[in-house]
Amino acid sequence: MRKTSNGTPNFLKKSNLQTFGFFLFFSAFVWFLVQLSKDYTQVVSFPLEYVNPPMDKSIAEEKPKSVEVRMQDKGFNILYYKLYKPELLIDLEQTRTEEGRLVYSIEANREDIASQLNIDFEKTRFLSDEINIAFQPKKLKRLKVVPELNLSFAVGYSANEEISLEPDSIDVSGPESIIDTISEVSTFPLNINNINKDIQGKVAIDTTGLGMLSFYQTQVNYTMEVEKFTEGEIQVPVEVRNVPEDVNLSIFPKEVKLFYQVNLKQYEMVRAEDFSVVCEYEDIREGQDYLLAEVRRKPDYVTNIRLSERKIQFIIKR
Repeated sequence: MRKTSNGTPNFLKKSNLQTFGFFLFFSAFVWFLVQLSKDYTQVVSFPLEYVNPPMDKSIAEEKPKSVEVRMQDKGFNILYYKLYKPELLIDLEQTRTEEGRLVYSIEANREDIASQLNIDFEKTRFLSDEINIAFQPKKLKRLKVVPELNLSFAVGYSANEEISLEPDSIDVSGPESIIDTISEVSTFPLNINNINKDIQGKVAIDTTGLGMLSFYQTQVNYTMEVEKFTEGEIQVPVEVRNVPEDVNLSIFPKEVKLFYQVNLKQYEMVRAEDFSVVCEYEDIREGQDYLLAEVRRKPDYVTNIRLSERKIQFIIKR
């Protein structure tokens, strides 16, 4: 066995050093715990987060980022707050307005603050009694809502009227420089296939790229009545307008067949005199021997109108 110069074995020397090191560390640890169990007074900074901003106000970027608190508490608790820095949510609905700023009172909201931070107000003093948040008024504007539709009907079905939105306009507020550049907003695309009955529901407003604006409403209701339709046809006379008095004009055919769609409930209401098929004499060009007919008048309840032929032959008799 190897010995030191004074005759002490090496392993005993190493063991003593390890034991000494352990007790030194243990003593320091106990001392540290004892120190943390004492009461201290320290200033702690809590980061702030703002929620529920007013719709008619734009909060300034340079708003307070934190609030300082003088705490009298055990060292353990103060160390926790120093290390983890719990966030304090400032509810802007709980503020009052004063001279272009929102004022959040610490005293008026002490119960909410104590609950969030888990602090004792008897041992805590905020270095500021209020938190002041600067703002700029937003401009309010009413914008038309435009539906983005992709609707397809089952065979034999259609709608008498366009889809209805409720409301068809919404209030939006924001910086004047932005809100003055827009007059309408769109919904997200609405895709419905094989429609054979009335439809209704909700569709969201597309706010993409409009994050600087506050929307008082982010969705609207839509409804549309769907009817079973049938196709009909009717003979309608052709009228040529603006023919000079000294011109004897003859056309062929004098009547055209007009096809249309109408819901079954109104099929018997359709009459030839409800339609007007017109050609304009002034549209004649040199060398042209026909006029183009178009439907100028129709009942509101018929759709998908088309003519059997649009070219109307003419002869001018001298």
